[in-house]
Amino acid sequence: MSNSFSSLSLSKALISNLDSLGYKTMTPVQSESLPAILDDKDLIVQAKTGSGKTAAFGLGILQKINPRFFGLQALVVCPTRELADQVAKEIRNLARCIPNIKILVLCGGKPLTPQAESLEHGAHIAVGTPGRLQDHLSRSTLNLGGLETLVLDEADRMLDMGFYDEIINIIKNTPKTRQTLLFSATFPDSIKKMTRSIQRDPAHIKVDSTHQEDVIEQLFYLTNNYQRKDSLLALLEHFNNVDPLDSVVIFCDTKIQCKEIAEFLGDKQIEVLTLHGDLEQRDRDQMLVRFSNKSCAVLVATDVAARGLDIKSLQLVINYELPHDPEIFLHRIGRTGRAGEKGRALSLYTESEITRIIAIEDYLGKPCKNEKIESLKRSANFSLQSKMSTIQIDSGKKNKIRPGDLLGALTKDAGLAGSQIGKINIFDTFSYVAIEREVAAQAVGYFRNGKVKGRKVKARNIG
Repeated sequence: MSNSFSSLSLSKALISNLDSLGYKTMTPVQSESLPAILDDKDLIVQAKTGSGKTAAFGLGILQKINPRFFGLQALVVCPTRELADQVAKEIRNLARCIPNIKILVLCGGKPLTPQAESLEHGAHIAVGTPGRLQDHLSRSTLNLGGLETLVLDEADRMLDMGFYDEIINIIKNTPKTRQTLLFSATFPDSIKKMTRSIQRDPAHIKVDSTHQEDVIEQLFYLTNNYQRKDSLLALLEHFNNVDPLDSVVIFCDTKIQCKEIAEFLGDKQIEVLTLHGDLEQRDRDQMLVRFSNKSCAVLVATDVAARGLDIKSLQLVINYELPHDPEIFLHRIGRTGRAGEKGRALSLYTESEITRIIAIEDYLGKPCKNEKIESLKRSANFSLQSKMSTIQIDSGKKNKIRPGDLLGALTKDAGLAGSQIGKINIFDTFSYVAIEREVAAQAVGYFRNGKVKGRKVKARNIG
């Protein structure tokens, strides 16, 4: 089977655009699923985050889209707003070669009325979360009567989050003739049950989700419940000596555990962000921005909250406690060692959790590599604070602000060096700029008196 996109029945414009975007050859999930997607078949695809699945269903959608018909032709349902934003961004990139394609994001955390008005004017593709899609359906602002393609992305997480009823109701409002594509990292009984009622003779594709030894180094450490927190600290101290840490995700089972660990590490002079289900959307956005732009090195998160987290170069994943399901373990560690980079996954476990280790070994088909906590080199007076800080500016896309505008203001007018400025994120009404901590006050000071695109803006340092 050819590994080239040109071997598929895709339009020349799509293939040319793929080439310009640097898509040289298909990933395994793309080569296995795209022929069936383009053949209009229903699919169940088991693949982990970062496997290229968004491009697979995105290309399938775009190949059969009719740009001249301004009715909703495709819907992608995602568990979180972050994932929906990522999916919409990638489909927009893939659609650059098709004039006048309109893609809407329908998620909570933003006013419903502007979304309803955009729907009224017509759109080709919608990407949304179950709750907000249900809101639009209940208000009759969303019409799925002309839908040709329905994608359920990360379906297992949506069911874990309790969205079964919303998903079934969304599906009831779509034509029975639609194509249904279901993507899931795991395939529990709840998914099997759902697929039987919503799909027609689906093909089942499972892409190998194990990780190569030379890409992700996996190490396991036996501890006990009384020493688990100190063992976590020992891991951070030791591996910061091996390679200075700037991006670590610590996975916990509960939000209470998240808060406890964050407080413990904070007391040890380690700057930490927490990501769990209780956060307001704006706080969640800020957390993800600060972590991804390297303003904070350590993120403590639950599985559900971290879904949709897409950090290009994540150094280290730590399992504070092993999950019961080995597929969830694999999904966690698969967040490091991506895009050709190497990663490291560390796991703490106790004697009572040996069965979880055995389940992981059975799943991977090889023994887990155990190391002793006593072998770790501790550091006296250890602390961890990023060299970057994040400035929030109360102006964004709706004010026609672009990254270049902020970069220009800070380098030409505020006197900062380009090397002192990191990642710039532009949202609808806010923008965030990563700036070296030592000059952050200088940047905020500039915004008190200076202007961006001829307008005064407010700015503050959020850490």
